[in-house]
Amino acid sequence: MNKMTVLLLATLLLAGFASAPAKTPVKITELHSDNSPLITFRVIVRAGSINDWKGKEGINGLTALMLAQGGTKDLKYQEVVAMQYPWAASINVQPDKEVTTFIGNCHRDHVEAFYKVFSDLLLRPRFDPDDFTRNKDLALSSLEKNLRGTDDENLGKEAYTISMFANHPYGTAGGSVEGLKSSSLEDVKEYYKKTYATGNVWIGITGGYPKELVNRLRKDFSMLPDGKFTAVALPPAKTLDGLEIDIVEKPARATAISLGHPLNLTRNDKDFYALLVANSYFGEHRTFNGVLMNRLRGDRGLNYGDYSYIERFIGGLGSNTRFPDVNTPLRQQSFSIWLRPVQPENAHFALRAALYELQKFVDDGMTREQFEETRTFLINYSKLWSQTLDRRLGYKMDSEFYGMNDDYIGRIEKELMKLTVDDVNKAIKKYISAKNLKVAIVTNDAASLKEALVSNAPSPIKYQSPVPEKILEEDKRIATLSLGINAARTRIVPVNQLFENESPTITIEKKDDEVKK
Repeated sequence: MNKMTVLLLATLLLAGFASAPAKTPVKITELHSDNSPLITFRVIVRAGSINDWKGKEGINGLTALMLAQGGTKDLKYQEVVAMQYPWAASINVQPDKEVTTFIGNCHRDHVEAFYKVFSDLLLRPRFDPDDFTRNKDLALSSLEKNLRGTDDENLGKEAYTISMFANHPYGTAGGSVEGLKSSSLEDVKEYYKKTYATGNVWIGITGGYPKELVNRLRKDFSMLPDGKFTAVALPPAKTLDGLEIDIVEKPARATAISLGHPLNLTRNDKDFYALLVANSYFGEHRTFNGVLMNRLRGDRGLNYGDYSYIERFIGGLGSNTRFPDVNTPLRQQSFSIWLRPVQPENAHFALRAALYELQKFVDDGMTREQFEETRTFLINYSKLWSQTLDRRLGYKMDSEFYGMNDDYIGRIEKELMKLTVDDVNKAIKKYISAKNLKVAIVTNDAASLKEALVSNAPSPIKYQSPVPEKILEEDKRIATLSLGINAARTRIVPVNQLFENESPTITIEKKDDEVKK
């Protein structure tokens, strides 16, 4: 081969390298603090239950469990667990609708060894058949035993979401019994191969980590297959017509109630912050300043708690049960009310009382004094939501998800200081409905409750101790309040048919003169 030929081949080879497309980079969000001895990794995969394969509903969550609660190429699951204990470290996973978040926590003294294990779980998973059997059984048990059997509060929330987002990517509980049973270990491997790509992975790190660790993260996670993130298209939620009620029938000593409607707002919208104030006044989670809490529990002792939300609320981990989890963002949200379980004989009255207060809220809004008090409270209270570096990192990543140019917690104070009471009251009337709502009720005697609801039967409440005459007079109005129930869209749902498949065939109890479905 002569010199000219060698030069030509070298030129062609270099041109080939130069024209090769660059790999999609892994996104990294940093929040460094030299003062913190703790280090938290938050690895978000831009895939959730909305990415589940048809007929394999639950494959996303099952794959996530296989990584976080499995082994690496070098270590069995039991060895991974044993190594974390002396480090006081932890590895958890949070599969959700839009994203799946892997969370690793350790002390900086152990970061080198911990990072090796944590990264290997995500980049070099073992996919052990025994781990698969254990995790699949765990996922099935969560649906069949926990939700259906013992967790009526969350059962009601899931039933409400499934019904409101029927025929929508959000309309599952993160999987189905049929989908999980049909999923194999090979399916998990294939889903991992196709989903865990550079463009879908987003790494967050906070604490007193060594700066060179960021370059290592970027290099190591670039080993994943190349791929660009493509968002799943979301249709609008269906329009509601009156009160559409699903009554989930199961053995239950109390009755759990969830209700609400779609809300076309996220944190990146200006009106969101007006509703944030309004909602805090009406039903801030786990506080005693909300209207619902004061009227239903305080005045009447109906139940443990009554709250409202302008975002889907997923309860906090560990001791922060008052605060929502971070990294559970949704592009489409809903306004909702959660009535902690009430005695079955008071279920009809409790629903009426909540809607009575909601209608007053929409009609009357807030006074200037109520607005000022709530705004001051919320500006200060919201700062508690990000009291740890881990949560600050999570909120920072959520802000980026929503396309915000500034941090959510910081934006709350900025937006609230510009608000007026008129802004808030206009937003309430614009976005909140007391008429068109989806309702999910978990109870024992579904047929009797359905008959009482549809027939608009009176629902007087009986007290075990004296209450003020003012409350008794108001109760008389509430007990006969017409709810505007859409009888054609009110049905009984046997609990054993929930979560069976993506679009379960649900028995709809109707009167004899109505068509059976």
